[in-house]
Amino acid sequence: MDTYAIFKQTQSQRVSDGAVVPLLSNCEKASLTLVLVWPQLGDFDSLEYAWWLQRQAKQIQAKGVQIRAVGIGDLNSGQKFCDFTGFPAKHLFIDATGQLHQQLNLYPGLTWKVPFLSPLQNAYLNLLLMCAGIGSPGTLVEVFRGYRGDRNAPQLIAEDEEVRAFPLPPVNGALFNRAGGKGFQRPFELATLRLRNMAEVLKYWKTYVPDATYITQRGGTFLFDQQGQLVYEHRDRGILGFAANMSNPLAFLLK
Repeated sequence: MDTYAIFKQTQSQRVSDGAVVPLLSNCEKASLTLVLVWPQLGDFDSLEYAWWLQRQAKQIQAKGVQIRAVGIGDLNSGQKFCDFTGFPAKHLFIDATGQLHQQLNLYPGLTWKVPFLSPLQNAYLNLLLMCAGIGSPGTLVEVFRGYRGDRNAPQLIAEDEEVRAFPLPPVNGALFNRAGGKGFQRPFELATLRLRNMAEVLKYWKTYVPDATYITQRGGTFLFDQQGQLVYEHRDRGILGFAANMSNPLAFLLK
């Protein structure tokens, strides 16, 4: 079965009303349909991807793109995710056990099993190893990019924008100019946004991650034309690897 056929037959629980409906409802007339299969809704990748979508929402809407996203969690984590990121609850669906991810043969992440550890303990151990770059290619490079800056990426925080990222005091966007200028991703700018995401998830961990069994599961991006033909896909191979071009994750869509 091809990728579009899998999505076409998938029914999932919609966050906005809890109804179980076809994933691609109301996408028939869209010029492009973007389907995002996210890992845990409390994952770095899910939160950061949603941030980029909100940042470029006007350009996406102008191209007539319909977006549907599926994340691992439950209705509570889905609603919390939408409240924090601004992602539309009517376009977010829940897959509690990553069944869709398995159907699509997406990378499950490390699945090493230490005999004397429980499945949950093994999941956390594998996650820590992936955060260290083991079984997660590109993760450490991407972490360092967040600290050193990137002249190929746009400026992420406006001059007059205030970012609250515990345990840091409130940070004004103009402060990053002192680290190298403006008009591009300044040093520490992306790292600060990621710290904000991490603080949010850790504060509400049980809400965002009701079952950590699937915490290493990675996601994927799939773009279809009006005829259901796959025109772009990206399959994540590690943490912070949700795009082929992390400097501009939506370049494939807005080119």
